[in-house]
This record gives sequence, structure tokens and C-alpha cells, in this order.
Amino acid sequence: MRGAHLPTRRRRIRPKMAAEAPAGRVERRDVDGILLLDKPPGMSSNRALQRVKALFRARKAGHTGSLDPLATGMLPICLGEATKVSGYLLDSDKSYRVCLAFGLATSTGDEEGATEARGIEQVSLEDLRAVLRTFAGPYLQVPPMYSALKVRGQPLYRLARAGLRVERAAREVTIHGLDVEEYDPHRPVLGVRCSKGTYIRTLVEDIACRLGTVAHVLELRRLAVSPFPVGTMVTLDRIEQLAATPGADLDALLIPADQALATFPALRLQAPDVARLRQGRGLQSPGAAAGFVRLYGPDGLFLGIGEAAADGSILSRRLWRIPSPDTGAKTGVTGP
Repeated sequence: MRGAHLPTRRRRIRPKMAAEAPAGRVERRDVDGILLLDKPPGMSSNRALQRVKALFRARKAGHTGSLDPLATGMLPICLGEATKVSGYLLDSDKSYRVCLAFGLATSTGDEEGATEARGIEQVSLEDLRAVLRTFAGPYLQVPPMYSALKVRGQPLYRLARAGLRVERAAREVTIHGLDVEEYDPHRPVLGVRCSKGTYIRTLVEDIACRLGTVAHVLELRRLAVSPFPVGTMVTLDRIEQLAATPGADLDALLIPADQALATFPALRLQAPDVARLRQGRGLQSPGAAAGFVRLYGPDGLFLGIGEAAADGSILSRRLWRIPSPDTGAKTGVTGP
């Protein structure tokens, strides 16, 4: 009740032992790099992130775009200083393999939802291919209610679980490739290459709509996140196995953070320029093209991300921990 004074409980204070560590507490460490996790089915992206963070005993970790619990495949997890590139990976193109089922629409767009509508259960290969061609390039997509997008501070999935539906503005996404990989008139398998922000569940529903029926996702696998190639993932079982093996080098599973920025030109700096960066000052490099650049020290140590202007000036955007000359390199990777 507003204004009421609640009785307070006195907390019993136990004396601390000076050298005693909290029971069960795991000592965290600085570890930098990107893990390309092959997320297992039935696990949320955040749960997968927390598991990897615990196995590596990392102080800091973040992922670069959620996968539905139903989905499997590539989930880049950034540890330590590599979290500074996560925002750039969110803008990357993605590749998927999706198995869908015609004839049934669900509330969530996948097998976990309640049945909402029924329709034609079989589609010919010719009709399917013809409709897929109409999706090439940009198209407007309405995000699903079961998504992490927020409306007035509330995630859409939370509103959906409460039985609420709200208007969602359509957003432009781009389909770079959409092909039939395995044809079945009822349950075909499609290959999708798309831009950031594309919801595969919604794409499947939109494909079915143009075919005059309904559909939902049966299986979804993310094959790649640009610029990382297909087939470079590590399973959670493999990580757990190495973490339980004495003397195993768990960090060997990580890839350098600057590999996530492979599309940015590389710029090697001299020692005076590195000192200017450390002081927060800008640089001059008349030969640099306008846009983001990868910055490296004279020894090839990756320093961070800069942005070059048309006049040749370069400002730092995201810098790694830059070691002082007297301490040596404590973090980073060697570049070109």
C-alpha cells in the first residue's frame, strides 16, 4: 500500500574470513576471440551464450543475433574484446536451410505453436520455383509476433504469450538467393541467403501465401554468417569435452576478432600513430578510402576499428586494449 511503512528485518551479518573465497565461485579470466558455435536444438541463444561463457570462464561475452530455440547452426559468440565487433556482425548477411510444411499455419510459425489455419498441403515444383523467383531482391516483411523486437519497451513474444497482438511496421529485407534444395510436394527444403533482419518463419508464411495456402517451419539451420564460411562451427559437446580434459587448449577453438571485419581495408600504423590513438587523437592517411578500416600496429597487432573520411583523416571508432610499449602485447591478433 502506498505510504505504508513496512517492518524491516535485520539482516544477520556473518564475519568474513580474510582469505576465504565464496564457495563454488568460478574465477573468471580475460579471453578474447570469436567462437562459431553450432547451437543445438531446444536451447535459447542466451542459454547457449551463458554456457559458453561459463566453459571458457570468460569475464565478458555476447552473441551476434539470436536463433530461435528450434533452430540449429551458426551462432557467433564474442568473448572479451571481441564483443566490440558484435554490432558489425549483426549487419551481416546470413545463409539458412529450412524445411517447411505446407497446409498448416501455427501461432508461432513453427511446430511449437497452436494451429491457426489449414490449406492446400501439396505444391508442384514448377509453382514453387515460380513463386520463389518473385522474392529475389528487396521485399517488405512484417516481423512476427513471436520475436524479440520491442514495442514500447516490451518484447513482442511476451505480448504474444499474453494473447495480445499489436501492429508491426513492415521492414525492408533483401533475399539474395532462394532455391529448392530438396523437393517434396508437402515438405520441401529451401536454401536461403538473405540480409540482416530477415525472419525465416515469416518468409515461409509469405511464400505459402503467394501460393494460395499456408505453411510453417519444421526445421531451420543457419549455415553461415558473413564473412565466416560454411563448415567452421564447433559443437557444444566438443567444447564441453575439451573443458573437461586436463591440459586441453580450449582457446584454440577461437578465431581472431579481426576476421569478422575482413571486408574492411587494413591499415598498418607506425609507432607515433599508435601513440596518437592511445591519446584519443585522430590520424592522417591520405591514401585510405572513405569508410571503416582495420587498424594494426607496426608489429601487426590488431588495434581496433577506425573510420576514414574523404579528406584522409581517420578517427578511432572501437579500440582494443592497446598495450603500452613497456608492457608488451597482452591482447590482440597479428594482421597483414
